[in-house]
Amino acid sequence: MAGILEGKRILVAGVTMDSSIGFATAKVAQEQGATVLISNFGRALGITRRIAKRLPVEPPVLELDVTDESHLAGLEAAVREHVDGLDGVVHSIAFGNPETLLGGKFLTGPWPDVAQAVQVSAYSLMSLTQACRPLMADGGSVVGLTFDASVAWPAYDWMGVAKAGLESCARYLARDLGPEGIRVNLVSAGPLKTLAAKAIPGFEDLEALWSTRAPLGWDNTDQAPTAKAVCALLSDFFPATSGEIVHVDGGFHAMGA
Repeated sequence: MAGILEGKRILVAGVTMDSSIGFATAKVAQEQGATVLISNFGRALGITRRIAKRLPVEPPVLELDVTDESHLAGLEAAVREHVDGLDGVVHSIAFGNPETLLGGKFLTGPWPDVAQAVQVSAYSLMSLTQACRPLMADGGSVVGLTFDASVAWPAYDWMGVAKAGLESCARYLARDLGPEGIRVNLVSAGPLKTLAAKAIPGFEDLEALWSTRAPLGWDNTDQAPTAKAVCALLSDFFPATSGEIVHVDGGFHAMGA
């Protein structure tokens, strides 16, 4: 039986470790029939190239720093070396300096670090999508990853603000790119033991909330449910859905207490 992404060409931007949501998404996408490309940059690029070999099919690894205009300008050509276009883009990219912005440092977060967090975690959804737009001439699906920014969380601080910017950015992209057949949605995952989570001081306090309040339960070591939701949104099974945030959090978001 063909997978739901059979014949699709997908770029997963921001794959570092094999414990990341990006890696899990690339794996599920391949299992569902997609041709996958992954990206990273800088010192992490070597790690990405090594863990790419652990996927069912070793994908091309592109160097892409979403804050580097030359990288964005060259992305179309870099992708076309491997595939003739894209049907989907996954934005699995975020950064906030844990020493200055997270773990109870909201009132002291310095603007240069906040600006970097907003650029990398929110603005880059627009810049990455714009860079990929010429590759999606027949429409496509853009999916990003968020952590529910409708409320204030322990320890999350300025990353929460950056994620709120990401969520708003997705809605405006959905508005502007809908006429071109490009859908833009987000998946809001519960807390997962990823490299990004480990960098947040006090993240354990946040994780502990899920053990008692998620009606479906929550396994913070299992990225597969989140990856499957991303792949569903990349597929043709959500043809009229855009500007949406799909929660994959065991039902936590719907509970009052």
